[in-house]
Amino acid sequence: MWSSLKNQLLVTSIGALALLLLGVWFVTRGFVNLAITMMVFTCIYIIVLNLWFWYFVTDPLAELTRFSKHIAEGSYGVKLETSGSDEIGKLTAEINNMSEKVAIAEKSRTDFISQVSHELRTPLTAIMGWSETIAFDPAVQGDSLRGINIISKEAERLTGMVTELLEFTRIQDGRFNLRIELIDIAAELEDALFTYGELMKQSGMEVNYSAPPAEIPLIPGDPERLKQVFCNLLDNAAKHGGDGGKIDVRLREEGDHVRISFRDYGHGIPEGELPHVKEKFYKGSSKNRGTGIGLSVCDEIITRHGGELTVKNAPEGGCIVTLTLPLTSA
Repeated sequence: MWSSLKNQLLVTSIGALALLLLGVWFVTRGFVNLAITMMVFTCIYIIVLNLWFWYFVTDPLAELTRFSKHIAEGSYGVKLETSGSDEIGKLTAEINNMSEKVAIAEKSRTDFISQVSHELRTPLTAIMGWSETIAFDPAVQGDSLRGINIISKEAERLTGMVTELLEFTRIQDGRFNLRIELIDIAAELEDALFTYGELMKQSGMEVNYSAPPAEIPLIPGDPERLKQVFCNLLDNAAKHGGDGGKIDVRLREEGDHVRISFRDYGHGIPEGELPHVKEKFYKGSSKNRGTGIGLSVCDEIITRHGGELTVKNAPEGGCIVTLTLPLTSA
């Protein structure tokens, strides 16, 4: 009986009602002193009952709420200590069971993605290599050459998607590490703009870079990972804001942080989708092809640098992605 929280609450409530009725009975019989004593005892009983409810019901439920939120944020497999065999204890056991099963399912999915990604790399490399070789053959002309170039371009796109998937599995498995060193953030950004910006200009996109007015001191960071972020954001701006025809990139030192913004002049992102754009595999209403994890990987890289990645719509149209990086390590 006492293992059920419902029965415990029922019995204690009946006890409080009985004490209250007994106090009323004493008053009606003229036993004033006994009535006062009974009322004082009833008040103490109710206070103790509330403290019991707070300790055994409210606190455990609040802890379960925090724990469930922790799981929802991606901490699959973690468990909460089970105490008691009442309804809260059973709920805790079920949530622990759910967390364990979700962790197993997530690991299976990650292993599958990792295996498929590795298997795809070899044939894609062969396709890219042979398509480039055939494209240089003078005998291949006209529509045949155009078809070979399409094959090469699509194979390159698929290779980029496979790379993103492999980055995702490294993050999930905890194999995603940074090689932190002091870097010239302006030089790294300008290098990415030169590498990727030229390709964008060839496709008709105008890239405008606003350099900082003063030299920015060296900051701690992983140059390869940050360059990966820059190129990915430029690629996203070209894909989703290509209608605007241009991209603005701005670098500034603000207080104890460095702020880098990438602004396109496309249609922007629907307001309802903005809170979800950094979630894994989320693509929203976008018709652009891709895995939907590029921005998630970028967010992970910036977060591990102690910074922040934000996405919002510009007032005049288009989208602004802002990176905030600390000038010194935490």
